[in-house]
Amino acid sequence: FPRPLRDNLRYFLLALALFVLPGLIVGGLCMSDEYFIYSVLDDYTVAEMEEMYDPGNDKVGRESGRSAETDFTMFGFYIYNNIGIGFRTFALGILAGIGTVFILMFNGVVIGGGAGHLTRIGYTDTFWPFVSGHGSLELTAIVISGAAGLMVGHALLAPGQYRRLDALKIRGRVALKLAMGAALMLLGAAFIEAFWSSSGFPNGVKYTVAAILWTLVIAYFSFAGRRYYGSR
Repeated sequence: FPRPLRDNLRYFLLALALFVLPGLIVGGLCMSDEYFIYSVLDDYTVAEMEEMYDPGNDKVGRESGRSAETDFTMFGFYIYNNIGIGFRTFALGILAGIGTVFILMFNGVVIGGGAGHLTRIGYTDTFWPFVSGHGSLELTAIVISGAAGLMVGHALLAPGQYRRLDALKIRGRVALKLAMGAALMLLGAAFIEAFWSSSGFPNGVKYTVAAILWTLVIAYFSFAGRRYYGSR
């Protein structure tokens, strides 16, 4: 899984830019302008998001209708939601990559806008500790799914010396490996989100765990597989 990602790093970096840059821009605008969030999300979604991360919420990070649901029930919900996003990001690459580009930018705008707005209204002690734990797996997996979708789209747009169908088969095999690996990461992110992110552990502990997880993810994709498969 890490080796084909390193071998196709340009797709990952492009997907990362498409995801992160819109998020940073919109997040910054939402932090500086209290009304800009309503250009990104509707009133109901903004209100629901604020309720989820309200410091007075008994179960931070959950919608009002799901606050009483068990962690195991939420685990199933997060699996459905997260893997659905990852699959769409990958599968829509078949539309010459345009669908993948849209999904990456859309999710970047929504996530960045939400983060900027919640930071501006002072929900930093609830929002950031909640998302920091599972963010390493979830956000990285979304970008990897985007990289896989861009590979599929590129095979259709620029097949090189191959026929488009042959190019799609060749690159598609590698893209599928990346998408399957990303799906496993999203499964892990769902587990952390359900059983850890909403727990009552102190924020310092949550940030420490988040730092460890980010370090492990970066180290895994940087070094795993080098010993047996060469230096790439």
